[in-house]
Amino acid sequence: MAEIVRMPKMSDTMEEGVIAVWHKKVGDKVESGELMAEIETDKATMDYESYNEGTVLYLGAEEGEAVQINGILAIVGEKGEDYKALLNESSENGSDKKEEKPVEEKKTETEAIDTSNIKAEVVRMPKMSDTMEEGVISAWHKKVGDTVESGELMAEIETDKATMEYESYNDGVVLYLGAKEGESVAVNGVLAVVGEKGADFEALLKAEGQTGEKAEPAKEEATEAAPKQEAAEAKKEEVLAPAETNNKGRIKASPLAKRLAEEKGINISEVKGSGDGGRIIKRDVEDFVPVKATEQPKPAAGKSASAPTVELPKIVGEESFEELRVSQMRKTIAKRLAESKFTAPHFYLTMEINMDKAIEARASMNEVSPVKISFNDMVIKAAAAALRKHPQVNSSWLGDKIRINHHIHIGVAVAVEEGLLVPVVRFADNKPLSHIAAEVKQLGAKAKNKELQPAEWEGNTFTISNLGMFGIEEFTAIINPPDACIMAVGGIKQTAIVKDGQLVIGNIMKVTMSCDHRVVDGAVGSAFLQTFKSLLEDPVRLLV
Repeated sequence: MAEIVRMPKMSDTMEEGVIAVWHKKVGDKVESGELMAEIETDKATMDYESYNEGTVLYLGAEEGEAVQINGILAIVGEKGEDYKALLNESSENGSDKKEEKPVEEKKTETEAIDTSNIKAEVVRMPKMSDTMEEGVISAWHKKVGDTVESGELMAEIETDKATMEYESYNDGVVLYLGAKEGESVAVNGVLAVVGEKGADFEALLKAEGQTGEKAEPAKEEATEAAPKQEAAEAKKEEVLAPAETNNKGRIKASPLAKRLAEEKGINISEVKGSGDGGRIIKRDVEDFVPVKATEQPKPAAGKSASAPTVELPKIVGEESFEELRVSQMRKTIAKRLAESKFTAPHFYLTMEINMDKAIEARASMNEVSPVKISFNDMVIKAAAAALRKHPQVNSSWLGDKIRINHHIHIGVAVAVEEGLLVPVVRFADNKPLSHIAAEVKQLGAKAKNKELQPAEWEGNTFTISNLGMFGIEEFTAIINPPDACIMAVGGIKQTAIVKDGQLVIGNIMKVTMSCDHRVVDGAVGSAFLQTFKSLLEDPVRLLV
């Protein structure tokens, strides 16, 4: 379905943007996260990355021409789709708005408020991924009353796929924060208000359809913060305090510092922060020296050591439970997989593969490969080669049509703390095994550190989920939209097999492919698995 792409507001004083360069023309395909244009604002020339996927149907201006904020930048949709109705609807809505007259009998509060003289602006929650519907405030780096400059880190926002840093486009004083840490804000909802000190932000919020009820607590919080901060500074000179936490016990640390501490095996709660408000930064982790545990005093001579005590629960059989907030990632996983399971008619095909030759080939390849090749890398390469021979498996259900992809982008499921991410190995059929191995390791590390960019997790045409390293022999997986199939890979197990009429020990791996029956029939899926099996049982064919 075609969508209008509107000119975003890229700076606090921007009123229009000039198209410096188009990187896409009418008829070109564009993916989410792909560079679409360079836009010249009143302060700088900035890259505009698309949030839409599809074909460019219309461009709202030529290079060198200006487009007003919220004006039509482009229209993206399916090839051949009629977009003129969208243009007409947009112009009609614009004219309707101009001709609309306020109702005298019942004048709304929004119409009654004149915000033209208020020297403040609403900062809205940006859309940071193609599937994002809301963002959770992971950490505020500015509080009410602080000065913020354009390009300065303002907050860390947890999306459905990663925790990303939000840099301000505005200059001024933070007058209002739309949510506390741990709370969510819908896309385009009020994230904050920034402007001149003393500006009437409550009127601005009312004009935006907000109640302004959160404004008072924000003011109180700002006034209460001052004496608390003075007391904290006085204590710093007396005691070496551990890392500062907020009222929910969350440690204030930059993502880089957290990752570095995890890599070094350092308990980040023991690190003293030197950043703004006691925030732990990279330098603090690098300079941290662990304090050695104090030795327990030995019992005096002639006195026997006391017997160890055992702590028992206060009440035997006491009931207890713990409730955890559902993360954005987990919400999205639940929503997408539930839709897949209950809308796509799944059927399953299981096959056993003799991995004896694959084991020998892997050992030989790792003697010369610049990076260690895993069995999973061989599975990815074999699947890509099989998809090239069976393109119908490399497809998607689009309701009134089936899309057969000519490119092969394989999603590799990676388990992370909050759920599952699927980074994508693009054009996997054209890459040698050593390249696939290096790329999978890099993408896996990025996924676990929440550093994946949208271009690295979007566009999959087939997915592989491997639980063999956990000792799982066989399982079924739910199809990962928009794919038509997903392959579940179990571990390699030594078992008795019949070979040349003799009972011998063989290394067997089971794979189960979940197929969308609307797209892939049993015979098609079986033919794909036969090709996949033959490639792994004779891995020399992967090198051809």
